[in-house]
Amino acid sequence: MTTQEQDKNLIRLNKLLAERGLASRRGADKLITEGLVVVNGKKVYELGIKVNPFKDKITVDGKPLKSKAENIYIMFNKPKNVITSMSDPLERPTIADFLEDVPARVFPIGRLDWDSEGLMLLTNDGDYAQKVMHPKTEVTKTYHVKLEGQPQPYQIKKLLTGVSIPGGRVRAKHIEKLKVAKVKGKKTSEKNDWYKIVITEGKNHQVKEMFKKIGFDVIKLHRVAIGKLRIGTLGRGQKVYLNEAAANRVFLSDLPEEVHARRDVRHKSTKAAEPSANRKKFDKKLNQG
Repeated sequence: MTTQEQDKNLIRLNKLLAERGLASRRGADKLITEGLVVVNGKKVYELGIKVNPFKDKITVDGKPLKSKAENIYIMFNKPKNVITSMSDPLERPTIADFLEDVPARVFPIGRLDWDSEGLMLLTNDGDYAQKVMHPKTEVTKTYHVKLEGQPQPYQIKKLLTGVSIPGGRVRAKHIEKLKVAKVKGKKTSEKNDWYKIVITEGKNHQVKEMFKKIGFDVIKLHRVAIGKLRIGTLGRGQKVYLNEAAANRVFLSDLPEEVHARRDVRHKSTKAAEPSANRKKFDKKLNQG
């Protein structure tokens, strides 16, 4: 084999680990920096290193790198009080407890908090995971949230124009108040509103932090869709395997048509309405945050 042909076989180590289903590329970077990857008998720490998968001997955490497995895509309904991790040193419930019969090693794409529930994606396809999580892809994530209290319209509007939270400035792509149907024999609070919110960023605790910024705590959080892949009637703790076409529905934007068609049109106004005292106080506090 010529040197040129050998060069064609070179691939970034983190990309190779992702392709073999060990982790996303970000997760593969972590494996490398932690010294868990050995190439030809030597630990490697350089993230940009390239290897030849046909020639180099690679082990991860003492185990030989397996050949590429068939891509697996799973939609999972995470229950509350379950950790988005494949293991936990404190032996708390993890999503791995629900995946024991999966025929290959998979990993979660993104995460949900311990006390949150709803749609999660798991896969062994690192490139797919990378595309879903990349900010430029702008995958929509749709949540139903129950708030402690009832926001005013001007407060909700702030989430559409943008607020600053730990990790940066973010905004909702769409938000609307939900009507909660009353079920016979089940009480529903008249003091706590439910909202549907659609975002594309993926900051830590983003939805909770956004509502906290306008003065409201999230009591319940349920992710109901990623792109146009919707959780539907999938029960808590249940999973379903997806074909490639279904898995790619996450890249279809889950926004109402009027949001897509909306334009930033400003009409001339004779005189702006004077904001209320509460709104002035709210705006001042928000700007100081």
